[in-house]
Amino acid sequence: MAVVEREARLETPAEVKAQCEAFRTTFQNLRGEIGKVVVGHGEVVEAVLMSLFAGGNVLLEGVPGLGKTLLVRTLAQALTLPFSRIQFTPDLMPADVIGTNIVMEDPETGRRRFEFQKGPIFAQVVLADEINRATPKTQSALLEAMQERSVTSSGTTYKLAQPFIVLATQNPIEQEGTYPLPEAQLDRFIFKIVVGYSQLDDLITILDRTTGSATPEASKVLDGPGILAMQQLVRGCIVAPHVKEYVARLVLATHPGTNTAAGGANGPTNKYIRCGASPRAAQALLLGGKVKALIDGRYHVSFGDIKSVAAMSLRHRLIVNFEAEADKVDTDTLVRQILELTPTEPVKA
Repeated sequence: MAVVEREARLETPAEVKAQCEAFRTTFQNLRGEIGKVVVGHGEVVEAVLMSLFAGGNVLLEGVPGLGKTLLVRTLAQALTLPFSRIQFTPDLMPADVIGTNIVMEDPETGRRRFEFQKGPIFAQVVLADEINRATPKTQSALLEAMQERSVTSSGTTYKLAQPFIVLATQNPIEQEGTYPLPEAQLDRFIFKIVVGYSQLDDLITILDRTTGSATPEASKVLDGPGILAMQQLVRGCIVAPHVKEYVARLVLATHPGTNTAAGGANGPTNKYIRCGASPRAAQALLLGGKVKALIDGRYHVSFGDIKSVAAMSLRHRLIVNFEAEADKVDTDTLVRQILELTPTEPVKA
């Protein structure tokens, strides 16, 4: 059984097993280093690392002060990749993100020319801090970088170094001074992760670490080529046809007004969803399931792997209608209902 495909040759089962063991070891080491600084939030840390190895961007949502920014900075410390932080504010402009052309003068000839000055988006680990505090115009400056891994300025396209990941934090939209993210940008995040409050024991540990004299730091674990190799390994993980079909049916079940809508005419999809998930949602489900399988020591994706990543893959891609808001039905509830109403095996007519 070959899990990873290569053009040159097919690996033996022993080689594939060794690669998967190395993946799990690296994953655990990276999580351990982050745990030296970030207290608790184990599921959040795992989800962020899953997005890294799946090759996608991630959105972290939570009220201020829960450690979202600290988590991203700690991840950057554990990776030997260029890191930049962009603090999003209402007066931030697109040029502050992607860069701009400036006038340069040749000291010998006196001639002037325009030269592109790269912005902070040209790092490989980019923290978009409080992204929903900037205007939609500035938020949209990230669209090309997040999808095509390139930046275009004055008609010239600049490729970004790989691997590249945007980790954005945002406060709940009910907070004052925030702008809703455009749907096109939300769809470019592979996962949306909700960061909750710390438990009692974790909070006590946080107090010990932050009010004492010691300052823990994360050690370097992985470099760029290592991340790219891990991402390639993830893409080679086996997915059975019936699991792949389940992913497609799960996404189609979120589309209102269709015969595939979950629960039929009177189901939650038609009742509460205005716009369903895009094909990017199916990609997120499948890539997330592949990473989950490798973490758990398996070489193939199961239905359980898909279900375990469904909430963070779909919650930001479902646009609810007024009736959902009136009934206080959130997207997490809708995802749970759609999972319950979508069987793993297709229903025979």
